[in-house]
Amino acid sequence: MNAVDTTVEKLRAQCLSRGASGIQDLARFFRRLDGNRSRSLDARELQRGLAELGLALDMAEAEGVCKHWDRDGSGTVDLDEFLRALRPPMSQAREAVIAAAFAKLDQSGDGVVTVDDLQGAYSGRAHPKVTLAEFQDYYSGVSASVDTDEEFVAMMTSAWRL
Repeated sequence: MNAVDTTVEKLRAQCLSRGASGIQDLARFFRRLDGNRSRSLDARELQRGLAELGLALDMAEAEGVCKHWDRDGSGTVDLDEFLRALRPPMSQAREAVIAAAFAKLDQSGDGVVTVDDLQGAYSGRAHPKVTLAEFQDYYSGVSASVDTDEEFVAMMTSAWRL
């Protein structure tokens, strides 16, 4: 585990220990850290906010975390990037049921769901292609709001008729 991953795990643990277990709590924490109200966090804002939680980072570490979380290359971390970074990893049971749902959609078996795969079942105008990684990313967000693996697997099995 590298230094950024270690920092993320510490931050996740700190947030959870202080009751920031839900998406709304994490969003509130994010807004509190966003001192200039830009709707994104730069390394300095992140560093100051994490210090409040007792997680002291030097500027190089804070910049490393920002760079690691910054998926769009903006140089800052927006709320979606923040939430994606802090949500806990999914269990193998959840990943397996998501992969099964994706496989059901991927009629051609090429690892990409296209409009041809979905013809008659879904309008693909907005997203003509969906990869397994995108599908997993979406359901990872859904997973964060479901308490147990059993409930998540039951929901996915029912929704996708697996």
